[in-house]
Amino acid sequence: MFPEGAVIVSASGTTSTGQVEHMLRQVTPGRYDAYEALLRALATPSAGQVWMLLWHGQAGSPDAQYANMEVEGYGYAPCVTSAQELSASGWNRSYEVVDGVDVARTLYPDHYGLWLNPHAPGGGVGIPWLDLRRIATGLDRQPAGPLRLSEPGIEIPQFYALLAQNAHRTPAVRSLRRAWVQPALGAPYLAIGLDVYDTSPPAVDSVRSMMLQSIGAVPDGLPVSTVAMSDEDDPIAMWMRAGARPFYDREAHAAPAQAPAGGYGYPPAQGRY
Repeated sequence: MFPEGAVIVSASGTTSTGQVEHMLRQVTPGRYDAYEALLRALATPSAGQVWMLLWHGQAGSPDAQYANMEVEGYGYAPCVTSAQELSASGWNRSYEVVDGVDVARTLYPDHYGLWLNPHAPGGGVGIPWLDLRRIATGLDRQPAGPLRLSEPGIEIPQFYALLAQNAHRTPAVRSLRRAWVQPALGAPYLAIGLDVYDTSPPAVDSVRSMMLQSIGAVPDGLPVSTVAMSDEDDPIAMWMRAGARPFYDREAHAAPAQAPAGGYGYPPAQGRY
C-alpha cells in the first residue's frame, strides 16, 4: 500500500476526463509532443481529473491510502481515466476522483509516479515522479524530459571569467557549476548551478544582480538559465552534484593551492535524467 502518512486529497467531482483519455491515446514511444500534451491535460484543473485506486480506506477518510505498483524499480500509484475505465479495470475496492495537479503534489515528494490505465492493452502509460513535479510546480517552469545533460561544448571563457569575478564579489555565493541541457522539446541551453550560503531576500537579490551584471558577456542567441543547487529534486541540480566540478568555488579559492588531481571540470560522459 502507499507509504504511511500520505495525504489523500478529497474527491472533487465525477465529470468525464475525455481530454486526458484523448491525449493518452496519442502517446507512443518517441512522441514527446503527445506526452507533453498529456501532461498539460493532467495539469488542467477539473478537466485533468483521474480516478485514484484506493488500496485501503474510503474516499476522504483519514486512513485512505493509494494502491501502488513497481515498474523497473520505481514506485507508481495506479489510476484510471474515467468511470468507464474503472469498470473495465475490474477494481473492486474504493476509489477517489482527484485533479491531476493535486495528485502530483501528493505523490512527487515521495518520489512516486502515476500510472494511467494499467489494465489497458499495452499496459497503459506511466508518468514518472519528475514529471509529476513539473505538473505540481508548473510545466513551463522546467524543461521537458527526458533531458540530455552534458558538459557545455561552447567556448565562452569571457562569460565564465566575468561570472566568477562577480560571484567572488557576492558573499552569498559559495560555488558555481555548469551544464548543457537538451530538453526533449525546445531549444538547448546553458544552465548555471547556484550554490549559495544564504537564501534571504537580500541575498537572493544580490545573486540576481550578479547574473544580470554577467549576462552581457553571453553571445547573442545563447539561452542561459539558473538552477538552485539546494533543490534536491531538480534533475539538473542532481546531475551537477553527481559529477560537475565547480568552475568557481569560494572556499577552494581561499584555500592553499594544491596540485590538480586529474581532469578538471566535468564528468567524462553524458547522462540522462
